[in-house]
Amino acid sequence: MGEQAMGPVIEASLFLLMIALAVVIARLRSLFAAAMLFGIFSLLAAGMQTLMDAVDVAFTEAAVGAGISTVLFLGALGLTTSSETRPLHHRVMGLLVVTSTGLLLAYGTLDMPAYGDPNAPIHRHVAPHYLVDSSDEIGIPNVVTSVLASYRGYDTYGETTVVLTAAVGAILLLGGVLFRDGDADRDEAGGDGEDA
Repeated sequence: MGEQAMGPVIEASLFLLMIALAVVIARLRSLFAAAMLFGIFSLLAAGMQTLMDAVDVAFTEAAVGAGISTVLFLGALGLTTSSETRPLHHRVMGLLVVTSTGLLLAYGTLDMPAYGDPNAPIHRHVAPHYLVDSSDEIGIPNVVTSVLASYRGYDTYGETTVVLTAAVGAILLLGGVLFRDGDADRDEAGGDGEDA
């Protein structure tokens, strides 16, 4: 089987694994297992985005979804119980909202061009414009840098803000735990000194 034929097979396999993982996560009662599986889900999503040549999005997904979010989930688990309590109400309304939203989003993609279609507007108009005119318009010889820093600079700024916010949250969460542990150690050491 050729290399080009393997791409869709791998993408379909990752997509099916992500769907199966989402179903398992939704049915789990163990919050620790759910946090771990969320990290695996994010790694699968990052792999899929890499296969689709969206490496910058894959990097953000891996850093925030698999890395920092998992740390935040585990930190939150330290402040609560390790298993989910049974809901007191039925989740029919929530299921209805999620299903209808998913169907609406799927319907919105029906008029999109096929993935990788060479006749898609992005390949006929947008990409050639970036390749030909970016060095004159932006003044940067690297096309990828000009796209990330200028043409879609607001998007890059938003991604950077998300990564920074997640990192600061993880540092504050871990710093609070380390600070509390340090206080406990100092109290024990101070108490021993006073007794002596």
